[in-house]
Amino acid sequence: DSACSKMASRGHRRHASIHYDFRAINEQKVEDITLEFFYKPHTITLLTACVLGSLYVAFSRNDEADSEDNIWHGFLCLIFFFMIISVLAFPNGPFTRPHPALWRMVFGLSVLYLLLLVFLLFQKLSDMKQMMYWLDPELRKSGPDTKEYAVNCSQVTWERLWGHCDIFMFAHFWGWAMKALIVRSYGLCWTISLTWEVTELAFMHLLPNFAECWWDQLLLDVILCNGGGIWLGMVVCKRFEMRGYRWESIKDIRSTKGKIRRAVMQFTPASWSHTRWLDPKSSKMRLMAVYLLLLLWQVSELNTFFLKHILYIPNDHYLTWGRILLIGLVSAPTIRQFYAYATDTACKRVGTQCWVVGAITFIEAIICLKFGRTLFAQTQLPLVFLWLVFQMLITFLCLYVMALMARREAKKAEEAAKLNGTYANGFVTRSEDENSATEDQRFCGYDSVDSDFVPDSPVKRISPVRNTRLRARKLNGI
Repeated sequence: DSACSKMASRGHRRHASIHYDFRAINEQKVEDITLEFFYKPHTITLLTACVLGSLYVAFSRNDEADSEDNIWHGFLCLIFFFMIISVLAFPNGPFTRPHPALWRMVFGLSVLYLLLLVFLLFQKLSDMKQMMYWLDPELRKSGPDTKEYAVNCSQVTWERLWGHCDIFMFAHFWGWAMKALIVRSYGLCWTISLTWEVTELAFMHLLPNFAECWWDQLLLDVILCNGGGIWLGMVVCKRFEMRGYRWESIKDIRSTKGKIRRAVMQFTPASWSHTRWLDPKSSKMRLMAVYLLLLLWQVSELNTFFLKHILYIPNDHYLTWGRILLIGLVSAPTIRQFYAYATDTACKRVGTQCWVVGAITFIEAIICLKFGRTLFAQTQLPLVFLWLVFQMLITFLCLYVMALMARREAKKAEEAAKLNGTYANGFVTRSEDENSATEDQRFCGYDSVDSDFVPDSPVKRISPVRNTRLRARKLNGI
């Protein structure tokens, strides 16, 4: 409260930019801790439990167990200890909900996956497949995915459309909803969606399953899965933006129902605000940073399909969906850290999670190029060159439209502020009703925990009408 009061007393004007410390995106601190037990280190207790557990496992295992079983259990124990070290030593990242330890473990898994990729980079394809067969002997029976989807495209029936509605289609829809929650921009999401459809057309001579019927690509993919997922994700974003975040300690809640509700709310963001990737005064470097993000996004998606095709991994195998789940988890802190780096000129470093994900993307691409030499020898270079040119043109076109829309919104906000008498010398000032509100009624939301790093909003102000509506929705939480 004292921090909020101090920030509120600095003036009534909202400045156009704010500089974020690198530690805010790489090592976010938990504020207003009430249940201290869950946030104490407990390092001695953890060390004692690990030592006792190691003693038990070392002397209780069967000495006659085969070598493969010993290697497997030793590998699992290695991962377990690496997760313990991750919780103790790695940074929180930009998120602290539901608990910083979760995001430290996610970062630890990404580091472990990166180290595994670097190790596989020095192996032969045959040795790499032997390792996969050791993990799952059933992979010996699998082959390249040669299923063709562009068959009898002129026959469009309801039965055939319904036959395409399977678990993979639901995963496609849900994946785009999660992407919208992470990116929080209609413009960027639709740019990624359109450019990916072009990417499928450009690489379907290498990946046969990229060839689809027009109705499958247009109706089911673009409109239903992509468009529906983007819409659902953005609706959730808008709902989070409209909520008032006034967290209350679980100790101060008397009812059992209220305590349970507060525990469930711990798995929701501590605060939420609107993101703005581009504004009317965006620099060329900021524009290039957003373009780089979109290009790396395409490369990461391509890595998924090339790894499956080159290594003969089925779509429903746990190696496939496990990698997708890991990339999805690390994408949330990665996009947050990249957003701070791209929109704040004072932020000279990318976050550690963003760096690791970038390294994973490039190492995966190198592995695909190394082990898929026979496949990439069939590459039609003119088609790939046209793909790169088209990617650049359509991306910059969409970004230009986003900048124009941001300029129009800023102009409307300026005109509305002038009509309300809250605009002076290039700044939007607080209204008299907002100035007269008490500190308990005013929402003092410093975006430091699980919030978007919006450059122009160090303190989030809410209009009097919206403030009245939000005060009626008090949340139980920290």
